[in-house]
Amino acid sequence: MPDTETRDPAALLARLPAALAAAMAAPAYAAHLAGIDPAAVTDRAALARLPVLRKGEMPARQREALPFGGFVPGPAGGFARLFTSPGPIFEPQRSGEDPWGGAPALRAAGFRAGEVVLNTFGYHLTPGGFIFDTAARALGCAVIPAGPGNTEQQLDLIEAYRPAGYVGTPDFLKVLLDSGGTAGRDVSSLTKALVSGAAFPASLQAELKGRGIAAAQAYATADVGFIAYETPGEPGLLVADGLILEIVRPGTGDPVPEGEVGEIVVTVLDLDRPLIRYALGDLTATLPGGARIRGWMGRADQAAKVKGMFVRPEQVAEIARRHPELGRLRLVVTRAGEADAMTLRAEAGSADTALAEAVSETLRAVTKLRGTVEVVAPGSLPNDGKVIADERPVG
Repeated sequence: MPDTETRDPAALLARLPAALAAAMAAPAYAAHLAGIDPAAVTDRAALARLPVLRKGEMPARQREALPFGGFVPGPAGGFARLFTSPGPIFEPQRSGEDPWGGAPALRAAGFRAGEVVLNTFGYHLTPGGFIFDTAARALGCAVIPAGPGNTEQQLDLIEAYRPAGYVGTPDFLKVLLDSGGTAGRDVSSLTKALVSGAAFPASLQAELKGRGIAAAQAYATADVGFIAYETPGEPGLLVADGLILEIVRPGTGDPVPEGEVGEIVVTVLDLDRPLIRYALGDLTATLPGGARIRGWMGRADQAAKVKGMFVRPEQVAEIARRHPELGRLRLVVTRAGEADAMTLRAEAGSADTALAEAVSETLRAVTKLRGTVEVVAPGSLPNDGKVIADERPVG
């Protein structure tokens, strides 16, 4: 399969107007983007002015207009396969031989045409198995649609078909290797892996390497497909071609400076299934140059229940909007005695008592809860994307 990744930002942005027009052919997107002229959205600055659509909202939005909530231009019968993922969120399969854009990730992980791949992602209802299956077949590989579990049968398949590659979660790969070793089975054909869907700690990376398996990781979701993946000898994960990735301050649609941790927002330029500024709820940061990210760094959905009321990142963002003289904000929730307590730590150039009092009033007005304000030095709050930190003891 030829390498079709252009890595040309101008070419990618040139496709934005058509993707916007396609999205606005769907009724819910037309309402969501009302007043937007697709022809005027041709750069990142214009894109950043569009509203975000949060993945966390999709189950409720879809229930209002099954199956897709009015966010897909065509009818369900026009797609090859139809899936559901936890939420539930209903998703169609895009068109093309590699609908979710995974072949480049497999190629970067060392997979080659003519090899056999053991695919242990599930094929039932959710798209995980098909995401990696279509990617491997687009690359020219033969795929064993094994799915998860059934370890003994998987070992039979490995001995029979001698797959060179594995795709699945990293922990199930360890289960297979451990089980094979204990049972005296020959799993030596496995020499490469592309893993996703679970944490891949350095200790497990080192263990797999010591057992002769070159394992790379990819960041993918059921609705978007491949978002980023490892490439040999390079830091972080390379952003997949065919989508525009932004990092925004949690609770807002405002892009953060390069290197600052924030929420991942993607725009997918597929005319059959466009996604415009789709906020995934995951945290990361861009590496210098913007083409690579640090990888998954936690969740952006940091809502906390304080004294029976939810406090959300959007409210912290509103406080920041009303006080532009502040830098980063972090709302810390603790227990004082037997009661919930909130402290808003705010970066500012000077510890002005009047400023702290004004911010305290805004905190109360926005959240309807009392809390204290601590003004701290610029750059002193952690760069971890957290705007609400729930530090109450568990149990």
